[in-house]
Amino acid sequence: MTLEIIIFIIALLFGIIWYWRESKNNKLYRWLNRISNTKALQMKPENKKGFLHEQSLLIRLVYITLLFAVSAGIVSFVTPINAFYVQYFASAIVATLLGTYIASAFLFAQKKTKKENLEKTLQKGKDMVEDLRENIKKELQPEPPETPTKLPEPEGEPKKSARDRFKDKGMIQ
Repeated sequence: MTLEIIIFIIALLFGIIWYWRESKNNKLYRWLNRISNTKALQMKPENKKGFLHEQSLLIRLVYITLLFAVSAGIVSFVTPINAFYVQYFASAIVATLLGTYIASAFLFAQKKTKKENLEKTLQKGKDMVEDLRENIKKELQPEPPETPTKLPEPEGEPKKSARDRFKDKGMIQ
């Protein structure tokens, strides 16, 4: 169990270093891409994709498993002792894959915390707060009372006084 934990930690560090190295320079992947693809299908110079960098989970798993399968074949061929190495290589595959995702999280966080990005985020936050203030001010302002529309009285008839109108209705005598 102790050897398995040691292999797990070493493979985790290996995955972090491999991902970080590929994010800086992907010459081996470009070289294999140039060999295996025609000129029209080759990678563009600005493409940063590598074996692990900017790849999906399944492709990363394939490349890591392929690397450790080749290394398992070499180890079983070189060592005269026939031991059960599967658990160690499975642990190394999982740890390397986990290490690549840890490294990508740190590299992604590093890119997002640059000064320009922080200033953009701060400005967006200020704009959102200003919009909220305007909305709250609009909601809190009392609406002006609606003025009832009066029907225009015909100009030809003289206006009756209140007393005359009450007499017409029969309220007073």
